[in-house]
Amino acid sequence: MSASFKPAALTPGDAVPSFSLLDQDGNVVRPEDFAGSKLFIFFYPRANTGGCTAQAVAVQEILPQLNALGVKVLGISPDSPTAQKRFAEKHGLRFPLLSDADHMVAETFGVWGEKQVRGKSVQGIVRSGFLFDAAGILQKAWSPVSPKDTVPKLMEALKAAP
Repeated sequence: MSASFKPAALTPGDAVPSFSLLDQDGNVVRPEDFAGSKLFIFFYPRANTGGCTAQAVAVQEILPQLNALGVKVLGISPDSPTAQKRFAEKHGLRFPLLSDADHMVAETFGVWGEKQVRGKSVQGIVRSGFLFDAAGILQKAWSPVSPKDTVPKLMEALKAAP
């Protein structure tokens, strides 16, 4: 991570920002569509890459547990809806994958910035996760978070939640 990367703009107690993005099926998805449910939003740099696949598949594997706990899931990256659909189909992902091609939502969440990739400085999404309660209030944020730590951190936060 570069020293110029800014931490997440959202902090616990903040409301989920309003946005509208297309999912892998071309449907418009908004956070308010999930009012009354806990919402886990994770940002990943690019569909069908190693780390992003590991992260999304790990979330998919616990989806039944999340559903039982009343938690809905949204994955967000700059990929097109078509690329998101290929990613979902290839890996059996059964939650919305949203296209933030202009990275405006990532910027709102504070997860778009300069980072180091293979020794080069690039602009992009910093892998992050955000857990909102049923009222849409941020409970926990992880930015950056590794693919292997996403699910354990989420489950730990859910166990600690009232």
